[in-house]
This record gives sequence, structure tokens and C-alpha cells, in this order.
Amino acid sequence: MSLIKTARLGLRNWKPSDLEPFIKMNMDAAVMAHFPKTFSKQETTAGYHRFREHFEEHGFCYFAVELLENQKFIGFIGLMHQDYESHFTPCVDMGWRLRKEHWGKGYATEGAKACLTYAFDKIGLEEVVAVAPKLNVNSERVMQKIGMVKQGEFKHPKIEVSSPLELCSLYKMST
Repeated sequence: MSLIKTARLGLRNWKPSDLEPFIKMNMDAAVMAHFPKTFSKQETTAGYHRFREHFEEHGFCYFAVELLENQKFIGFIGLMHQDYESHFTPCVDMGWRLRKEHWGKGYATEGAKACLTYAFDKIGLEEVVAVAPKLNVNSERVMQKIGMVKQGEFKHPKIEVSSPLELCSLYKMST
């Protein structure tokens, strides 16, 4: 059952049938182009469990996303606590990752906008951030479209020094 519904999307907690398409998505080099590497079956399975546990503890996570028209899993869009070492953490981060056949249809923007409303109106958060490697202009465009404001750039501590992905843009929205 979807916690958040938009015109085309349902965002919900994860279910076992999401795991195989999630693994496949995270092994796709195009989908993972703005990450240091693709994720193995074991790494994706650990992420799946981490998302479910986060949901149980906080009532939100990087939600599984399905198309309302056919309940097909297309990726995730949602919110997670982050505590890696940076000047803006701990924080609640908004993130998304969609299967490539669903790119360019406005789903990330649609779902992210709904997540912001959920974050502020249902959860009662006062601030949400979003981070993407500076090279990821598509994600940065989504952040701008949903009204987030760029706060600057930083070197992500979880990305190898001198990697072209190390320099990230930080966006924020507050109530």
C-alpha cells in the first residue's frame, strides 16, 4: 500500500518482490554512472534491508516506487537520515534512483516534490537536503525544479579523493 501517491506514482515501504529488480537496477552501469561503482547482489540486498529497517524505526525511507497503472517497480525516491562527516550532517537526505527505461518522464521530479510535502506536512521535518555529484546535472535539475536552494559544494567524505565524483552539490529546503 502506497504511503504517498502522485498522479502516476505510488511510494511505499519495500516488499520482497522489489529485491530482484532492485538488484538488477543497481548492477546497471548507466543507472550507477554517478556512483563509484555498480552494487553487487549482496550490497543491494544489504541496502534493501537498511531501507526497511529505517522505515520501521522512522516511518520513512528511500521509498520503493511503483507505477500506479500497473504496480511495476521502477526504483526509489525518498528520505533517509545521513550521518557521514560533513558540515551539514546529521541530516535527512532526499534521494532517488530510477531504472533507466523510466528516465526523462518526470517521475523523479514528481516523486521528490511529493516527498518534500510528506517530509514537512506528515513527518514534521524542518529541513531536507539533497546531494549529488556536480557531474550529475540531471539530479541537480530535479533539485532546482522542486524548489530546493543550492547551499554550495563540498567534497563527499565517502567518495575517493580525486575521483571526478568527489565534488558534490548540496541543496536544501526548510519549512
